[in-house]
Amino acid sequence: MPTIQERKQTIKDNIPLILEKINGILTGQHLDEITPILARIDRTGHLPHWFNALNAEGRLPNLDGKTVGSVIEKLLVCVLEKFVFNSEFQLSVNPARGVDIPELELGVKSPSTNYCTSEPYFSAYERLLGNEYDALILLTNYQEAKKHTPFSLQILQIKYLTGTEIADTKLCRLAKAIREQYEDEFLQKKIIRFLSYVNQSDWEANCVLKLIDSVLIQHESLSSAVISFERDFRKKNSSNARKGKPLIPEDSLERIQRITAFTPVEQGIVSAAEN
Repeated sequence: MPTIQERKQTIKDNIPLILEKINGILTGQHLDEITPILARIDRTGHLPHWFNALNAEGRLPNLDGKTVGSVIEKLLVCVLEKFVFNSEFQLSVNPARGVDIPELELGVKSPSTNYCTSEPYFSAYERLLGNEYDALILLTNYQEAKKHTPFSLQILQIKYLTGTEIADTKLCRLAKAIREQYEDEFLQKKIIRFLSYVNQSDWEANCVLKLIDSVLIQHESLSSAVISFERDFRKKNSSNARKGKPLIPEDSLERIQRITAFTPVEQGIVSAAEN
């Protein structure tokens, strides 16, 4: 019996076939061949609600993004089981177990062309180290297709990513640069912990992130960076006030400004990251 690694290699070797078959199914082809698998893997034990439209009209109904992701997962399992592994064994879709296709220890992601997707992490450090599982990434035309009638979903590209490739590119770049440029183990640990846990949508945290890049790594001027943050703070709060959104607290700006009082500058940025 082939090992999981051998089966993963088979998938890598058959990416063009997988792309062809899924896109064929999305236009109403091969449905008779996958119907038994589709009914088996659906949690209801029956064909899913969107199958009738696919069978009758050769296209999916215009579904929301989350449902489209679920559809693609199921169709992928059907294609893998039927056309890649020739029904040698049964596959399932079970995200609740922590990985989408447990028999292959393989995740599935189906972002559209704006790449809006996320990956669940069991440890914050996986944002830097990568995921426990490999994944198939199926890039869709969903964002464009949903604007048109009739809805015509297609897979534009498929890539196989190993677990270590499923990480935050920006955060990994910063962590690598800090490790290479600074011998101070204390500084490395503090910054890397910050990069692992940082909420990049928070204004203050994003300022510290930019300081790590511009000042610690690019060795640019701290004062110039802080001046730009002050302008951004006023601009964003003015916009938030007009839109009735919560304002960024003054304390956030004050903590960023206090970094300039530290000597050396690294100490101020590390302190801000810790806070």
